[in-house]
Amino acid sequence: MTESADIAIVGGGAVGSSIAYFLTTDPSVRGRVVVIERDPSYANCSTTRSAGAIRLQFSTPENIELSKFGVEFLTTVGDRLAVDGDRPDVSFRRNAYLFLASDAGVSVLEQNHRVQRAHGADVALLSPGELLERFPWLNVEGLAMGALGLSREGWFDPYALLQAFKRKARAQGAIYLDDTVIGIERAGHQIIALNLARGGRLACGTVVNAAGPSAGKIAAMAGISLPVGPRKRFVYVFDCRAPLPRFPLLIDATGVWCRPEGASYICGVSPEEADDPECDDLELDYRLFDDVVWPTLAHRVPALEAIKLQRAWAGHYDYNALDQNGIIGRHPEVANFLFANGFSGHGIQQSPATGRAVAELIRHGRFLTIDLTRFGYERIARGDKLMEVNVV
Repeated sequence: MTESADIAIVGGGAVGSSIAYFLTTDPSVRGRVVVIERDPSYANCSTTRSAGAIRLQFSTPENIELSKFGVEFLTTVGDRLAVDGDRPDVSFRRNAYLFLASDAGVSVLEQNHRVQRAHGADVALLSPGELLERFPWLNVEGLAMGALGLSREGWFDPYALLQAFKRKARAQGAIYLDDTVIGIERAGHQIIALNLARGGRLACGTVVNAAGPSAGKIAAMAGISLPVGPRKRFVYVFDCRAPLPRFPLLIDATGVWCRPEGASYICGVSPEEADDPECDDLELDYRLFDDVVWPTLAHRVPALEAIKLQRAWAGHYDYNALDQNGIIGRHPEVANFLFANGFSGHGIQQSPATGRAVAELIRHGRFLTIDLTRFGYERIARGDKLMEVNVV
C-alpha cells in the first residue's frame, strides 16, 4: 500500500522534530508532514544520550549564530512549545564553559575569541592568575590562558527538549511513524518515495535527512555520498565530596571535559582519530576514564583525585569526517533532498536553529535568519573543509 507525505523527515530526534515543529508552526505550509523514527523509545538516540550543553564558544561564525538562537529558544521554550497550557521545562541551567590552553594553544584561543566577540559572544580571556582568583580549586600549572563564557551558556535536559518538540509538532499536525527507512526510490534528479520496513511505500515530495549517526546510510540509499557516521563517546558519572564552587563546564587543554550534574559530575574525552572508528554498538569501556580522564582531572583539579565513579553511558556523535561541522541545505542536483546532519557533538544545542533554517529553505527556498550557505552540501562534494576547531 502506498501512503504519501508532502514533506518526509527521516529521523525524529531533536533535529528532525525541530524541523517538524517549525514547518507546522507556519500556517502557509500546507500538506502532510511525516516524521519517520525507527526508535520511538529514543533509548539509543543520540539526543537522549548527549550531555545536553550549549555554548557560544565556537571557532566558526555560523555555529555561534546557531547557538545564540538556541539559547534564546531555551529561555522561552515554555511559551514556544506549550500544548493546551502545559508548558515544558527543559531544566536550563545557566553556567559557563571554560576552555583552558597551554602555551601551544594560546593563538587558537585568541583567534577564536576575536571571532566570538565579533558575533556578540560574551567571552573573557583570563590569565593563570585570574583563573586562580575565580576558581581557587584549579591547578594552573602548565596553563597560559583560559576562555570563560560570561553569559548565554549552560546545560539542559536533552530528552525533555526532544519530547517538547515532538509533542508540539504533533499538536500542530505532524505525523510520526514508528518505522525504519530501508530504501529510497530516486528517478533522475528527484526522490519519489521512501520504502519502510513495516509501512510499505511512502511517496514524498520533499525528503529531509535528519537521521543523525545513520545519515550517511540514508544518503547512500539515494545514491549520495555523505561522510557522516556514528562515533562512540563515553560519559562517566562520579561523585566528589569536596566543595568546588562555581564549577563550569571545564575543557582542559588536553580535551578532557567535566561539569556538574546535580550533586554529581559528568566527564569524558574524545579519543584520538586513529582510535575512533565508526561504531554502531553502545558497549562501555572504562579504559579512557582510568588512563586519560581521571588522571587529567586529578591533575587539573586536585580535589578530583578522591572521587567515586558511579556509572557511565555511551552515545553516538553524528560525526562529519570531513570537517566536524554541520551539513545543512539542499543537494545541488537532487533538489528535493535536504540535509540536516554531521553536527559532530553539537547537534542538540543547535537543533532549534537548524529546524528553523531547514523550514526556511522548504518554505522560502533560502535562508532568512542565519546564512548557512557555507554549511551546504556543495563543500562536501568539493572536499573543501570548513573546520570547527572547538569540537568537544
